[in-house]
Amino acid sequence: MADIHPTAIVAPGASLADGVKIGPFCIVGEHVTLGRDVELISHVSIDGHTDIGSGSRLFPFASIGHQPQDLKYEGEASRVVIGERCMIREAVTINPGTKGGGMLTQVGNDCLIMANAHVAHDSILGDNVILANYVGIAGHCVVGNNVTFGGIVVVHQRTRIGDHAFIGAQSMIDGDVIPYGMALGNRANLAGLNIVGLKRRGFEREEIHRLRAAYRMIFSAEGTLRERVDDAAEFFKGDRLVMNVVNFVLEASERPILMPRNGHSES
Repeated sequence: MADIHPTAIVAPGASLADGVKIGPFCIVGEHVTLGRDVELISHVSIDGHTDIGSGSRLFPFASIGHQPQDLKYEGEASRVVIGERCMIREAVTINPGTKGGGMLTQVGNDCLIMANAHVAHDSILGDNVILANYVGIAGHCVVGNNVTFGGIVVVHQRTRIGDHAFIGAQSMIDGDVIPYGMALGNRANLAGLNIVGLKRRGFEREEIHRLRAAYRMIFSAEGTLRERVDDAAEFFKGDRLVMNVVNFVLEASERPILMPRNGHSES
């Protein structure tokens, strides 16, 4: 049974699982589904076709599922899906998809989205993603698992960010960031590998050593990027980390791959 504060407004069609807590002055729309033990602390507004997974907590003034900031939106019944055990902090905005995208904006499990961050229409975030304060993810972006963003980061629309990447604070990301990469700066450049993150997540020393060697090969000064990627694919055949990078680079994308500013760099 849900616990609903008397000042909250919950539309008759909303689906509330056992253990849901809805605090003062929250508004929940008729097509919203809240999973087991979801908590809306206060002043949270959720509308549209929005599903929020069990154990997630939403803090004051979060606005989820309202009309996307896209002038092409025509009222289509697109969705927001937020995974389990997510923490959505104060004044976060997450918009639903559009017919010009996949009709879906999705946040994975165990994500932390800090105050005043924004996830735009049709963007997909993986599991264990951290968005620090004032991060803006534009429309149609794809963010992998275990990606961490520093504060005040802006990501250009249709950008891909690979698994285990790290985005430094106050960066403007206008190109794809390879898995395990680290990107920094206004109109950011690739600044090496997220070695600290890989160590913290338990990757083995030899795995990291091979990945660093492949990074040097792929981002060396000789030949074209495609030639260097092909060389790395052959030399490190069967290495899962390297092949994740190779496949990411070779996949078609609307954005360029971020490159190091001056040759290769390591961290």
